[in-house]
Amino acid sequence: MQPWKTRSRTRILNHGPYLTVENHTVELPDGRIISEWPWVITPDYVNVLAVTERDEFLCFRQVKYGVEGASLAPVGGYIEPDEDPLDAAKRELMEETGYEASDWIDLGSYRVCGNRGFAMAYLYLAREARYVTEPDADDLEEQKLLRLSRSEVEAALEAAEFKALPWVTVVALALHFMRERAAGTP
Repeated sequence: MQPWKTRSRTRILNHGPYLTVENHTVELPDGRIISEWPWVITPDYVNVLAVTERDEFLCFRQVKYGVEGASLAPVGGYIEPDEDPLDAAKRELMEETGYEASDWIDLGSYRVCGNRGFAMAYLYLAREARYVTEPDADDLEEQKLLRLSRSEVEAALEAAEFKALPWVTVVALALHFMRERAAGTP
C-alpha cells in the first residue's frame, strides 16, 4: 500500500495555538489529484491514568465545554512546543494532582482523526504514584480529584462515565495492560 502525497497546503484559518485549518492538494497512489482536502491542526496532548501506591486510581469529576454534564476524566493536557510527550505526562500529573509516579507505561500514540489530522494523543499508565506537593493546575474547568478503586473505574468505564473518546481509550488500554500483566502475558 502506498501513502498519499501532499502536493501543496494553504492555511485557511489560524486561530491561535489551538486551531489551524489547512486546505491540502493530495495525490492518491493511482495518480488522481484531490485539490481540496481539509486538514485540521490542533496541539498534541497526553492522557494519563495514574494508579497510586495504594492501588487507587486518580481521576477527576469535571465539566468540559464540549461534554454534556459532568464526566470522569484522567489527567491530561497539551504538550508544550519541543516537549517530549513523557515529560509532558509527568508535568501534567504533577500540576493537576500533586503526584509523581515511578513507573511509566507507554500505551501508544494515536492520530485523533485518520483522514483530517487533528492532534496526536500520547497515552500513559503511571504506576506507584505518590503525593508530593499541592497541585498547581491552570485548568479553566471546575474539577474534583477522586481516588477510585479498580472496580469503581471498571464500572465507570462500562457505564460510560468517561465521556470523551481519548479518556475511554486511555482507561481501557491501561486496564487491559494491567489484566495482561496480572495474567503473566508479556
